[in-house]
Order: sequence, then structure tokens, then C-alpha cells
Amino acid sequence: MDKIKLIKPSAEYADDIMKYRQDFIDSGDSMAGCGNLRECSSAEEWIQGIEMLKHEETCPKDKVTSDTYLAVRFADNKIVGIIDFRHHINHPVLSVWGGHIGYSVRPSERKQGYATEMLRQNLENCKSYGLEKVLITCNYDNVSSEKTIIANGGEFEKEICVDDTRIKRYWILL
Repeated sequence: MDKIKLIKPSAEYADDIMKYRQDFIDSGDSMAGCGNLRECSSAEEWIQGIEMLKHEETCPKDKVTSDTYLAVRFADNKIVGIIDFRHHINHPVLSVWGGHIGYSVRPSERKQGYATEMLRQNLENCKSYGLEKVLITCNYDNVSSEKTIIANGGEFEKEICVDDTRIKRYWILL
């Protein structure tokens, strides 16, 4: 795996953000950790939306404050993933199955260790924010995500079922 860094989304990455979005649309895969990127018609619209989520006073009432990061590879400055961190999970969905962190890795960049490193770096952000533990979930059959969570210290809590989908809940102490 090449080295990566987590950075705040910016207009500099607008073209690659939209290519990232298209890669997921083409693959039919979900875009965890990307907020509403799938629905946005431009990177600028998406960036503006995630900026609003950073502060209580601008965060929509049905959401929680959060930070979103691009995982950018040093070698070619390409986005390999997107990860977010929700400042709290005092929310009916997040406290049950959404958790503190969501992430996705570009379909063409998977199985190279990027998710594990993205999560490791983002856990530092969570710790700096003042969290002592985070809830992370994955679908029952998402073995790659489960390995990523366990590699970062995830302790299995329990399995739940939401709308006929089996979900595993893990806690990571920071």
C-alpha cells in the first residue's frame, strides 16, 4: 500500500471527487462515509453540504455534526477513499447501526490496506476531538470491513438485524 493522508475536501479535488462518485455509481456499490455525494450534481455542492455538518449552528436538525476527509495517496494525489467521523451518535439511526464512522474505498483501490490505514488515521481525529470510544458497524457479510475494524482494535459487541439486514456492532477504545 502506498502512503495516504486524510485531508479536508476542497475545490482542488473537485474533478476527482466526481470521478470517485461515478466509480461507485458504475459499480452499483454503496458510498458509506460520503454523506450525500451520490445525490450531488457537483463537488462544490457536496463540499458545501459537508461544511455545514461541521458546526452545530449550521448542521441540519435531522443530522449530527461531523467531519469528512478524503484519503489521498501521496504518490499521485488521487482520492482512494472517503471517511467521516460523527462527533456523537445521539441519533436514532447512528446509535443503533450507523455508528461514529463510515468509510468507503474506491472500487479500483480495494484490498490494498487503504481502509485499515484510513480508519487508523481517523481514530486519531476522534481521539483529538475528545471521544474515548467509537461505535463502528458493518454488514454481517462484509468481511473486508470487519477485518479493517478488528485490525484497529474493534471489539465485537453484538449482531443486530435492521430491515432484514444483519449488522455487526464493534467498539474501539481510544
